[in-house]
Amino acid sequence: MTFRRACGLSELEEDTPKRVELDGTPVSIVQTEGEVFAIHDICSHANVSLAEGEVDDCHIECWLHGSRFDLRSGKPDALPATRPVPVYPVKIEGDDVLVSLTQES
Repeated sequence: MTFRRACGLSELEEDTPKRVELDGTPVSIVQTEGEVFAIHDICSHANVSLAEGEVDDCHIECWLHGSRFDLRSGKPDALPATRPVPVYPVKIEGDDVLVSLTQES
């Protein structure tokens, strides 16, 4: 698995998504509940950036229609989205947030 630097841990604010691009792939990096998550930044329902939405209870909400996705699994738990979005493995090395574009299941 190849990990690439996405951002600095010190750049993240709790419950505030940060949009980055890795090899042309849009990714939202989220620090919440003591963990850092990486989730595909495009809503599976409306094709808009999830990083513009809100984070609550380990979920990210799409600002356009209110679909919510679990940051751990990418699965939607609020309509209108019915398809999950990819989540990516994350590891922290010092102040670096590293992400692999290999999807977790």
